[in-house]
Amino acid sequence: MTNLSRMAVLIWSFCIQLVTMAAEDTGPAPGKLLFDANENSWPVPGSWEEMDRFAQLQIGFADQFELFFPDNLAHKTIVVIPSLTLDEEVLAKVSGALHYEERLLCLLMLLRMPRAHVIYLSSMPIDPVIVDYYLHLLPGITGYHARERLTLLSCYDASSLPLTRKILNRPRLIERIRRSIPQGHVAHIASFNTTAYERTLAVRLGLPIYGCDPSLVYLGTKSGSRRLFMKAGIDVPPGSENLCCYDDIVHAVAGLKDMYPKLRKAVIKLNDGFSGDGNAILEYPDHISPKEMFNWIHHNLLNEIKPVAKELTTALFLEKFNLMEGIVEAFVEGDVKTSPSVQCRINPLGEVDIVSTHDQVLAGENEQIFVGAHFPASPEYRAEIAALARKIADELRNEGVLGRFSIDFISVKKDEAWKHYAIEINLRKGGTTHPFLMLQFLTNGHYDETTGLFETPARQPRYYFASDNLQRDSYKGLSPQDLIDIAMFHGLHFDGAAQKGVMFHMIGALSQFGKMGVVCIGETPEEAYSYYTRTFEVLDAETGCK
Repeated sequence: MTNLSRMAVLIWSFCIQLVTMAAEDTGPAPGKLLFDANENSWPVPGSWEEMDRFAQLQIGFADQFELFFPDNLAHKTIVVIPSLTLDEEVLAKVSGALHYEERLLCLLMLLRMPRAHVIYLSSMPIDPVIVDYYLHLLPGITGYHARERLTLLSCYDASSLPLTRKILNRPRLIERIRRSIPQGHVAHIASFNTTAYERTLAVRLGLPIYGCDPSLVYLGTKSGSRRLFMKAGIDVPPGSENLCCYDDIVHAVAGLKDMYPKLRKAVIKLNDGFSGDGNAILEYPDHISPKEMFNWIHHNLLNEIKPVAKELTTALFLEKFNLMEGIVEAFVEGDVKTSPSVQCRINPLGEVDIVSTHDQVLAGENEQIFVGAHFPASPEYRAEIAALARKIADELRNEGVLGRFSIDFISVKKDEAWKHYAIEINLRKGGTTHPFLMLQFLTNGHYDETTGLFETPARQPRYYFASDNLQRDSYKGLSPQDLIDIAMFHGLHFDGAAQKGVMFHMIGALSQFGKMGVVCIGETPEEAYSYYTRTFEVLDAETGCK
């Protein structure tokens, strides 16, 4: 868009605001739907009528994006639905899963726009101390001013159902969301991921979602990812996709070993796994000859599969595999091996942005569980993986994908060169989304895709280490108030003047699970990580951990 066109957009936006303000007393009801809000008029979930209404809302979102998003003074409302709408039984194996809803509290930073309103939904009420913690960090806005433009709504439901389903079960809460949207505001939904449930909620609220159409969900599965990588000409580990039963796994695992006799391990993945907890490992025995291998796999696979999630039994894993389907891949080996990721965004105008690169930290016996990430990725290859990610993002844009997503790689160094294998597409916000948003919101800085570095407005570099798994049993019993007291006393907080320090998230999980998340921002990678180790040291000392 030219500067003249952008100026015209801003002028048009301003004129709309003036008309809106003049008509506030006689305008439409807050959160007015494009369709009748009567429950009997709602289309059947998953019906063609619902999908058509959702498509109309999404088409209109492009105009909203172009007219209002560039204007920080526009009257707009963001409805945040931080629902992890994933398989309930798999998600139940994630410690403190309910509190992962708090990760999108980083979007409260949108209240730095003085006319923006945020409506934040949660399963259970969020402690006011946690909310105040975020609002205190808003640059240039008082906590009082921001609090006046924030609406917190809760389902008062701690069950394992995803938040979006809880909301759909409460028509009065849906109406309360609608009434909370101020007159004259444009509004949209920001969600963790977009499934059929989020589509139904969007239609009932009459609001578009800044996220992908659920009809494209296959592209974000393990099978769909492999298909799209191959279409884009990106290397993937040897393997098979679109497997649907135990016999398929047997043949795929045996076929891999037959083609690659030196292969030591195979990875079996559910199509919709989360943070590695939907994976299982099979180690090939050394004492079985190639001729006997198929028979051995056929008779022993059931007992030899090792699910990554500690509480996920092999029987339940295979039951989930029959429901979700999945893939089998070669376990990539290497003396020097890393797990980088690239975060991307496709906006409603179809423009692709490379948002960030990370080196993921993986834990567990076979390094399958995501526990943290360094930003940015290593200078040895961050430009390479960003270029690969752009090719993949271009294919996703052609398929109609919208919103944020990340692409995971495994990178192996051999003979001073790096070989990159694309592993999966997370067609949703993920573990690297909220840390980068916090860095961006807190510093008002800029990521340069050409260098892969982030700079503050004063052109100072910033790095971070982030984790959702700062955890000790000794931390159990610490309340949000306790954490804030400890952080203030020991200087473990983000310093707005220096634009570095520690930012906590998932604070609500601390007392029950001894777990929370951190984003540690520094002027160098070493300084950022030192904040992380110091946070452990301080909390260990305060809780008597040895």
